[in-house]
Amino acid sequence: MPWSWRYEGANGESAEGPAETFGSQADAESWIGQQWRELASSGVALVELVEDDRVEYRMSLAPTAG
Repeated sequence: MPWSWRYEGANGESAEGPAETFGSQADAESWIGQQWRELASSGVALVELVEDDRVEYRMSLAPTAG
C-alpha cells in the first residue's frame, strides 16, 4: 500500500506540498525527516502520514523548545 503525506497550514486549511508517494512507512518518515524544515518555512504547520486513505498519525512541524 502506498504511503504519502498530507499538509496543513497554521489555520487547519490544506496546504500545498510535494505529492510524493512511498513504498513503506519508513521511507515516508525518512523523507519527512529531510524535508520538514523546508515545508515549515513554506507555511506547512502540520502533516499527516497516510496509507491509502487511512491516517496513521498527525505531526506538528513546529520546532520544540529546547
